[in-house]
Amino acid sequence: MLARRFFTANHFRKDWQRRVRTWFDQPGRKSRRRTARKTKAAALGVRPLDLLRPAVRGQTLRAGRGFTLSELKDAGIGRKEARSVGIAVDHRRRNLTCCLPPLGTGKTKKGDSADDLKSSFTRTPLALPEAYPAEPPRKITAEEREFKAYHTLRTARANARYEGVRKIRAQKKGGGGGCQEE
Repeated sequence: MLARRFFTANHFRKDWQRRVRTWFDQPGRKSRRRTARKTKAAALGVRPLDLLRPAVRGQTLRAGRGFTLSELKDAGIGRKEARSVGIAVDHRRRNLTCCLPPLGTGKTKKGDSADDLKSSFTRTPLALPEAYPAEPPRKITAEEREFKAYHTLRTARANARYEGVRKIRAQKKGGGGGCQEE
């Protein structure tokens, strides 16, 4: 078994500066990345915060992963163009029953079901949030200054949490308690 030995002479005089990885460029890189993000966002223009997703029917009616390539083709949008304007694309999903209304003629095509064409689900327009003007700067009122947001949230959470227990306790105290045998 090897004994624990100490260095008799310290061998720490090698060229350690050459082997050390420095990070002096961290602030510069941060600012470079930030300006690159800003220029990229400006080049892309105005886009929605979330991607536009289709409503799909699985177990429930929910937002899907993206539109199929055939749906985009019917709409006249390319897949790369769709991604650039904020529309989600799912290249794996297939249209087993196409829910799009028939174009032009009053005839239904193969895959169009009468229920899907009449349903409000296929006809509802896309709901966009209303644009509201920014509030101009103003002085903070005394009421706003005294308002304690964190305290209010915590008390509201505690009241909601203990509401049932307090109701049961009040019933027991009032005499209208639980199950009584006659």
